[in-house]
Amino acid sequence: MVVLYDRFGDGPAARADIRLDQFESHLAATRDGVNVMPIPEIVEAVRAGRDLPDRTIGISIDGAGLPVYAEAWPRLRAAGLAFTLFVATDPVDAGAPDHMSWDQIRELAQGGATIGAQTASAMHMPGADAALIRESMARARRSLERELGQAPTLFAYPYGEMSLAVRAEVIEQGFAAAFGRHSGVLHAGEDFHFLPRFAMTGSFGDVDRFRLAASALALRVTDVLPADRLLEEADNPPVYGFTVVGEAARRIDALACYASALGRARVEKLGAARVEIRLPAPFPRGRARINCTLPEGDGRWRWYGTQFYVPGR
Repeated sequence: MVVLYDRFGDGPAARADIRLDQFESHLAATRDGVNVMPIPEIVEAVRAGRDLPDRTIGISIDGAGLPVYAEAWPRLRAAGLAFTLFVATDPVDAGAPDHMSWDQIRELAQGGATIGAQTASAMHMPGADAALIRESMARARRSLERELGQAPTLFAYPYGEMSLAVRAEVIEQGFAAAFGRHSGVLHAGEDFHFLPRFAMTGSFGDVDRFRLAASALALRVTDVLPADRLLEEADNPPVYGFTVVGEAARRIDALACYASALGRARVEKLGAARVEIRLPAPFPRGRARINCTLPEGDGRWRWYGTQFYVPGR
């Protein structure tokens, strides 16, 4: 399982901010049965089918904002915790005052952080011109390789927005794995170019949610439809469904699914292990998520989520 942070601070909170007291409570919780590993090692182990210790997590941060260096890095370094920083390179190349410098990013890398890419401009990728996507990704790769001495192998979709065309370009650019911003647990059956992460924000960043995420178990599914996470007007609401794999299939009557902005959705069984999620209305424009959970006992949950993108915002 991988957790995701964006911005850090105690000022007027944006939705993506994590307060410093919240972040410190998360770091303290890692000393209570939570095993933190570098994300490249987690990806390698999961891809190879090797078991990881229970409650293993990776820590990721999107964006090279200056508070990452001033607030998050000293705390992570003091705790001895590995993490991955996904960088949009244009603001760093331009010397933006609210962003880290390359010297500071190099300090993190030399201190053990993994540096991944986010495109150069943190652009909205689905539906964008293919040549612009390719150029932005290549520009980011060139900057990271020039400044850090090696090309990144991990990618994070800006804002978690993915489409099949964008995913194909990520693979073409040679990234070993790519991450979205939808909740879920890594396992060998996942799409390694659209891997889940639990976002930790001020609104959803208390320590109980961190512990819940760290304890989450994979809800393994196959044959997910629609395959493309870019929803055009004619495809919205999506006919969304999947087949539950393994022992959990015997308990899908307990499956609950929630859609952002729409609330609880109706789960319709289509056979012993196949379900379709019926939404009451189309998603609004922009990003939209569906989270499905299945209780496992002892306060733990199996979790599967995805994120869609509806053009127009």
